[in-house]
Amino acid sequence: MHRTTYSYDDDVNDSLGVAYLAPRTLPWQTPASASVTVGPEPTDRSEDIDHYGNSALFFQVTTAHRELVVTGASEVEVVPTAYDLEALTVPWELARPAGRTDLRGAWRAVDLALPSPLVELTPGVSTYAAASLRPGRPLGEAVDDLVHRIFTDFDYDSTATTVTSTIAHVLTKRAGVCQDFAQLAIAGLRANGLSARYVSGYLSTMPPPGQERIVGGDATHAWLVVWVPEEAGGHWLAVDPTNDVRVGDRHVTVAWGRDYGDVPPLKGVIFTDAETSTLSVEVDVEPVG
Repeated sequence: MHRTTYSYDDDVNDSLGVAYLAPRTLPWQTPASASVTVGPEPTDRSEDIDHYGNSALFFQVTTAHRELVVTGASEVEVVPTAYDLEALTVPWELARPAGRTDLRGAWRAVDLALPSPLVELTPGVSTYAAASLRPGRPLGEAVDDLVHRIFTDFDYDSTATTVTSTIAHVLTKRAGVCQDFAQLAIAGLRANGLSARYVSGYLSTMPPPGQERIVGGDATHAWLVVWVPEEAGGHWLAVDPTNDVRVGDRHVTVAWGRDYGDVPPLKGVIFTDAETSTLSVEVDVEPVG
């Protein structure tokens, strides 16, 4: 369950939004149910599939309101991810899609080797990632090493960055949140010619020993996937720098794109004379069965 509540000090007369809250159907992930509700009831709403295959809800609320509540609820079956360990032994240099003479699926990955609005390929991030990308090093080993270094070198601090923080800022602060760590890894890989995409979703967390789960105490999560060449399996390696792990059955994939800007849980525009507003987000990811 993912509930977002916007509160305003004056009437909002028109609210237009886009929500990425419905989990994707994937070979390792099957949504048994998924719904997105908006209150007040939208005057207009429609669902579509975007360029990257994500499910997007478009809505418009024209009833005057001082509170807007958007809730996504789903039940998803996720199976453990089985990585082809042999495929990940390909030298990382061979996983760069640009300049390949044989397309063999590389065309699907070329745009994800380029910079995007929130993933700047600065010299600093290229140098940082290059320490993991030693000549001839196996792709899986190199990516795992970069993920581990980010986990070790950077502090998790929700006050260190915002949704618009740059890669350079994160490098300087040596701190951030899951969105920052995912985009930092993506930037480092892209700056060295590899293809990586940003993934948004949820992570099923476990409470500390002896304590009960806090309902609504979870949060949205972000990680990345790295392209593996067709001749080495043609799949993607999913890794989570925030937790220093390869993605498994505790991760629920909602949407993916070039960076956070492509797939935020919610974005939109309002028309109002309100001067102040508050945002409240409640997320609960609970294992079933």
